[in-house]
Amino acid sequence: MEWKKFKSGTDIRGIASEGVEGQHINLTDEAVGAMAASFAVWLGRKYNKSLGELRIGVGHDCRISSERIDDAVSAAISAAGATAVRAGMSSTPAMFMMTLDKELDGAIQITASHHPFNRNGLKFFTPEGGLNGKDISDILAECERGELPCGKDGNVEKCDYMPEYAARLRKLISEGTGIAENDLPLKGYKIVVDAGNGVGGFYANMVLEPLGADVEGSRFLEPDGMFPNHAPNPEDKKAMESICEAVLESKADLGVIFDTDVDRAGAVGPDGSEINRNRLIALSAAIAMEDCPGGTIVTDSTTSAALKTFIEKELGGKHYRYRRGYRNVIDKAIELNEQGTACPLAIETSGHAALKENYFLDDGAYLVTKIIITLAKLGKEGKTLSQLTQSMPDPVEECELRLPITVPDFAAEGMKILANLETFCEKDESLVLADDNREGVRATFEDGWFLLRLSVHDPIMPINLESESVGGVKKVAAKLLEALKGEEGVDLTRLIEFVEAQ
Repeated sequence: MEWKKFKSGTDIRGIASEGVEGQHINLTDEAVGAMAASFAVWLGRKYNKSLGELRIGVGHDCRISSERIDDAVSAAISAAGATAVRAGMSSTPAMFMMTLDKELDGAIQITASHHPFNRNGLKFFTPEGGLNGKDISDILAECERGELPCGKDGNVEKCDYMPEYAARLRKLISEGTGIAENDLPLKGYKIVVDAGNGVGGFYANMVLEPLGADVEGSRFLEPDGMFPNHAPNPEDKKAMESICEAVLESKADLGVIFDTDVDRAGAVGPDGSEINRNRLIALSAAIAMEDCPGGTIVTDSTTSAALKTFIEKELGGKHYRYRRGYRNVIDKAIELNEQGTACPLAIETSGHAALKENYFLDDGAYLVTKIIITLAKLGKEGKTLSQLTQSMPDPVEECELRLPITVPDFAAEGMKILANLETFCEKDESLVLADDNREGVRATFEDGWFLLRLSVHDPIMPINLESESVGGVKKVAAKLLEALKGEEGVDLTRLIEFVEAQ
């Protein structure tokens, strides 16, 4: 078996169910069992423990293949001689918290985030956090060797942990508002949740309602692994339209939307306006910097020019643009803190947000909880959430295009194209290279900017474009096309079509 193909950054991903033409199951019971046993071996080495001493949590999202994979993973952990602690349907952040609260050596969450119903995967945790890319490679290399333990008599336990996780969030709201849980700190607030038929429905029923919030008008709270209504993804247009509609129909004070496994979130204001992407980063930064004045906010590379101005001029902090990939952003924030730079927040435009106060865990429910606390505190002063970020303008135009690389060694070709583009920018007086860019090539042109970068895993070069004037994005795109027109290893069709469109 080609084990490397299962690696997707810091996760395991594969096809776990039939139902999509041309895609056949490769995430078999045998495969996930081997990866679970390999994780147990890896943990034993990491903590210098015997397999019999290890306790490993196992949880899953609501995908149609998740229970099957949970059974196989738990059986493999037990057969390796360790103890599998089965939590059942859980959010991904809850599985990390379980390692701390239940003193586990590690945990496996079975999920493929927002990806289609037929896909699934594994996320691994230790009490120190999620695994990195090298750790995943090491686990798959153990599978490759094929000398995994089996046939031993380990244990299987059950642990209904989600109620404890929800209680932690309720306590956070109670302490943050200064109102005891029994006194209903959210009474008088209407908050609607769109879980997209993922795991996030618990937030309405187990967190908001018990604290007095009116959640009537919430949508798609029941888990359904076929995701029949819309993709559970705050970046999905249909999903955001759904929660915006729910807020307006219900006359809610706030709308909340989660991805499938609740490690990402978005929000909507009472007027139906999205609090998402750059706007969500701005709000999160304002909240995080209340207890960390002058702190550094780490984001991915695609954030807007206005966001940087807001963080540095309005909030008095520092903006550190880094590479795409939520683990990249989180790891950089951890590194900066270790070096003595106060960094309270790492957040990607996709909605992955990790706060230092919460173990730098990307937890959508925790972020939403912090937003709701702020909503309640501002409400006492007659203020609104929108006032925190009202000074940050939205771009007049923005766009993302994706250009395929057409040669086999796409990484080398992509790096060559970026080097040529940087040289072009240095020679062209109308272009100004960004002095804080750490991924690809980012440059301003007139009142807009572009970012061309190389996808980490795929033969694709994404382009982000933004402008402060109508028609400005097309001008920026035309300038970029001028710079790239001599490149033969990339398909410029999409860029040409965009520039020439009427």
